Amino acid sequence: MDVVMFSEKFGALRREIARVIIGQDELALGLLVGLFARGHVLIEGAPGLGKTLLARTLGTVVGCAFRRIQFTPDLMPSDVTGSNVFNQKSNAFEFVAGPIFAQILLGDEINRAPAKTQSALLEAMQERQVTVDGVTRTLAPPFFVVATQNPIESQGTYPLPEAQLDRFLFKLIVKYPDLEGEKNILRSHLQGFDAAELERIGLSTVVDPSIVVEMQRVIESVRVDEALLGYVTDLVRRTRENRAILVGASPRASIALMRSAQILAASEGRDFVVPDDVKGLAGAVLRHRLTLHPDAEIQGVTADDCIEGIFREAPAPRIG
Repeated sequence: MDVVMFSEKFGALRREIARVIIGQDELALGLLVGLFARGHVLIEGAPGLGKTLLARTLGTVVGCAFRRIQFTPDLMPSDVTGSNVFNQKSNAFEFVAGPIFAQILLGDEINRAPAKTQSALLEAMQERQVTVDGVTRTLAPPFFVVATQNPIESQGTYPLPEAQLDRFLFKLIVKYPDLEGEKNILRSHLQGFDAAELERIGLSTVVDPSIVVEMQRVIESVRVDEALLGYVTDLVRRTRENRAILVGASPRASIALMRSAQILAASEGRDFVVPDDVKGLAGAVLRHRLTLHPDAEIQGVTADDCIEGIFREAPAPRIG
């Protein structure tokens, strides 16, 4: 597959998702880039903004097996991965797969489960495999985790550990729709839209899992100029030198920034990256990987403020 065909499929996916998810174009873009960059996405936003609906819609339009896990304080790791259960008829233990054995997995309100349960996702997210009782099972490609969390409530929640946050390619922030977007949402419901009956909309399956995997490989044909490699490295290193930031981004952030820029370039039909591709989703790549100084937090400084300041200070290269 070349970048032109990739761009056509990418655009068709965005248009199909927009039939259901109204007024959240940037969110849908971030989710698709995360999928094709072979990453995972954490979505943060208040209830009722369509986070779960977006994940379900994605599963439909890409033709992938979709499963949902509602994270709760009493959820156990085996509820996620599955476990060996004794079968009295065969007089042997048999493995019963958990919901993690999906191609697109929605971890709803992931911060409501304790760290022990959250950690059940770590091996799957990093190595795309699950080990239970010493037996390792490979997850079907493309394995893609979409996790959601509510930033408003803190009672009964468990903040995600840094090691798990770093395994999410993006942290996307869901904003309220604008006035016209909210009107359009109301119109769609007046016309009979029901999120519980998504199949009634007649969504088209634009691709299938094998094409998704093929589209993920297009990243190999998107060139990154040596000057842009230096630009990405400079941006990430500045997060480690910023006075407001206690812990900066790791090399994994540099890789994420480069891969997301390649996918953005391919989505526009280009086989080369420009500085605007690097800037496009930089906030989503970096915001969850930065730990701010307590003094900066007291002053109301946010990770996004630091990222904007770094981009203003870092000179963008000229690409011939």
